[in-house]
Amino acid sequence: MLQPSRQPISVESIDPDPKAFLDDYVGRLHRATAVDDDVLAGVSATRALWLRTREQGGRVIFIGNGGSAGIASHLAIDLSKNAAVPALCYSDASMMSCLANDYGFEDWIAHAVRLNARAGDCLVAISSSGRSKNILNGVAQARTMKLDVITLSGMSADNPLRDLGDVNFFVDSRSYNIVETTHQFWMMAAIDLVIGRAEYPSS
Repeated sequence: MLQPSRQPISVESIDPDPKAFLDDYVGRLHRATAVDDDVLAGVSATRALWLRTREQGGRVIFIGNGGSAGIASHLAIDLSKNAAVPALCYSDASMMSCLANDYGFEDWIAHAVRLNARAGDCLVAISSSGRSKNILNGVAQARTMKLDVITLSGMSADNPLRDLGDVNFFVDSRSYNIVETTHQFWMMAAIDLVIGRAEYPSS
């Protein structure tokens, strides 16, 4: 019989006070999503880049891993359906496994950009840590193709993704869920800013 290669990690049971936990949690989210001059400038610049992309006949390409990939897919759908800005997300499992198998996981996004992006496109790169090699390599490829780039990162202020875009969003938090929620919140705000309103029908 095959034996598991490792034992499950033991996690200490923690039973926090729900109100105290949620008060702290919501406070963290409030601080992360607070609008200052940098966030205002970033959301406004994102809107401008997306509108320029549409005017040039380009598409907005979203990339991410794990939870950030889920956010990327959601944003691509909403930007194209609700804001009429053509958008897509590299989330096809066959394409991912093909390119990762042929070129390595760290380079599959770079090759997806090389094969599919075109002049006038805009790349939105999402990485909570800002250190994912495949995201960084994808951004580097986009730069060689003269694409506009928007980055979203968090965790450490010195992460390498933070300064690679034309527009850069950084979430000053060590909580993955707070970082990811804030990334989605800012990008949803930019989508609604393109539309010009926060409330509208779903179809």
